[in-house]
Amino acid sequence: MNFKNQLSKKFSTDVLSWFDEHGRHDLPWQKSITAYRVWISEIMLQQTQVKTVIPYYKSFIKKFPNIEILAAAKEDEVLHYWSGLGYYARARNLHKCAKLINQKKNKSFPSNIEELIELPGIGRSTAGAILSIAYKKRAPILDGNVKRVFTRFFTLSGWPGKKTIEKELWVIADKLTPEDRVNDYTQAIMDLGATICTRSNPNCSKCPISRNCNALKQNKINDFPEKKQKKQLSTKYISMFIIINKKGEVLLEKRPSKGVWARLWSLPENENILSNFKLKNQKSWKKFKHTFSHYHLYIQPEEYHVISERDNLDMKNHTWYNIALPSDIGISAPVKKILNKFKVV
Repeated sequence: MNFKNQLSKKFSTDVLSWFDEHGRHDLPWQKSITAYRVWISEIMLQQTQVKTVIPYYKSFIKKFPNIEILAAAKEDEVLHYWSGLGYYARARNLHKCAKLINQKKNKSFPSNIEELIELPGIGRSTAGAILSIAYKKRAPILDGNVKRVFTRFFTLSGWPGKKTIEKELWVIADKLTPEDRVNDYTQAIMDLGATICTRSNPNCSKCPISRNCNALKQNKINDFPEKKQKKQLSTKYISMFIIINKKGEVLLEKRPSKGVWARLWSLPENENILSNFKLKNQKSWKKFKHTFSHYHLYIQPEEYHVISERDNLDMKNHTWYNIALPSDIGISAPVKKILNKFKVV
């Protein structure tokens, strides 16, 4: 794509002027800025909206205010403070990353792109955000919001996730990133996509770059970015067993290290677990659906009450969970939904 320096400068100047007057300046990660705080926010914001992230970010930072504390925490504790945000590999990578940084002599966050992208869970865009916002070093970013702005502005055809299109978008991102105020520009371009150049019903009348936007000129705003061809989602069905002991505690089991909800605590799904108990009052709950990116999961909760139990239950991978006094362990969103409903019942 052929750029003129004049266009690059005008683009960043217009975006920054808009940000100064209309951008968001009071988000929790915009205060007391450090590489650690930027990193946590950027990982949480991957595939997750700002309004959803804010309460999670606040509680996470309160519990794990720095690298040392996060590195020293138990994985269960980290997953607990992530429970409900989804994409749990992000939390496991955060923990792994904190441990790696904490092993360094100075225990400080890397300040160059090469070292950052070697860390688990940190890609080029996240590294660019850390470098530009925390260290004020010139580094482009390319999250989903930014991709949308660029594909519309330049009417760039093709699904942005395709490697050839993404490569072209990185060239654009690099060309448009200014030398000065790079920290503000990074926040501004993300903000523009999140609040003005939104996926549906973009507010073009309030957009600072609309005069030069090709998609708006051609009346093709809704044609960009091009969508990935949808695949038909498959459907799976499982039962989850709510086994309640005489104390009112619910049995949870640790999930395997790989697969869905890896290493989170969940309700048992294998009916063989029932043979460990003498049970009464079996009750079927209403089935409900939980959708992943690649399939729909229908969950059938089955409630049982324990009369007595045998001694052969493996308690290394099981725990009795007190709903009234919940412990700090990682629980997936559907299981949390079931437990909260049981709490009300």
